[in-house]
Amino acid sequence: MTRALLALAALVVALFLAGCGNDDDEGAGTTDTVTTVDPGGTTDVRVYWLRDGKVWPALREIEDTEEVAHAALEELLAAPTADEEAELQLTTAIPEGTTLEVVAIEDRVAEVELSNELPEEPLAQVVYTVTQFPTVDSVTIQGRSYARDDFETLTPAILVESPLSFEEVGNPVRATGTANTFEANFQYELTDTDGRIVDESFVTATSGSGERGTFDFTTSEYEIPFDGVGALIVFELSAEDGSRINLVEIPVRMSR
Repeated sequence: MTRALLALAALVVALFLAGCGNDDDEGAGTTDTVTTVDPGGTTDVRVYWLRDGKVWPALREIEDTEEVAHAALEELLAAPTADEEAELQLTTAIPEGTTLEVVAIEDRVAEVELSNELPEEPLAQVVYTVTQFPTVDSVTIQGRSYARDDFETLTPAILVESPLSFEEVGNPVRATGTANTFEANFQYELTDTDGRIVDESFVTATSGSGERGTFDFTTSEYEIPFDGVGALIVFELSAEDGSRINLVEIPVRMSR
C-alpha cells in the first residue's frame, strides 16, 4: 500500500471515531422530550379536555419540534375546537387567557409554570397532557409534584387513549388505555359506517375494583359498506342490574 493510501485510511478512521462520541453522555441534562428526526414533518400528540367532568384526550397534529411538550401545552391552552365542543361535548376548565411561561423536563420530571393558578380540574388536564410523553413521570407545578394517580376521581372508569376521536383506524382496530372497573372487566362494540355492530367482546384490564390497570386489545377484522365514520363503544355492565354504565362512544374514520 502506498503512503498516500495509508494516510487516507488513517484519516477515514480518525473521522469515524470522532463522529461516534460518547453515547453515555448523549441527552444528559436534557430539558425536552423527543428529538426531531424529520424536520418539516408533523407529530401527533394528545391534549386532554374534559368530558362529563372527566379528562378525555383529543388528537392534535403539531409541527415536528424538539419542544414537543411545550407545543402540546400551547394546544391545550387554546381550548377545544367548535366541532369538539358540539360533536363530542368536550370542554376545558383552564381559565381563558392563561399563558405558558416555562416548561422544562429533567430526570423524568416536568417543571411547568403558567400565568394563572389552577384548581384541580385544569391541573388534571395539564398533568395528563404532559405525562403522555415517555420521558415524563410527574409534573411540578404551583410548588407541588403531581402524577396521574393524583387525579383518579377525574379519570373516567374506561379511558381510551388510542384510537382518538375521528382518528383513522386500521383493520382490525387496536385499542389501548387504562380502566378501573369492577373485577377489571368491561365490554366493547365496534360499529361500521352504517351503524351495524361488526365486532363485540369483553376486555380484562391488568387490574380493577379500585385500582387502575392498563388494557390493550385488538378487534376482529371487519367489513364495511363504504368509507366513513364508525365507532368504538366501550362500557361496563352494572353488577346490580346488568345495565350499561360508564359508556363512551369514540367516532373513528374507517376505510375499505
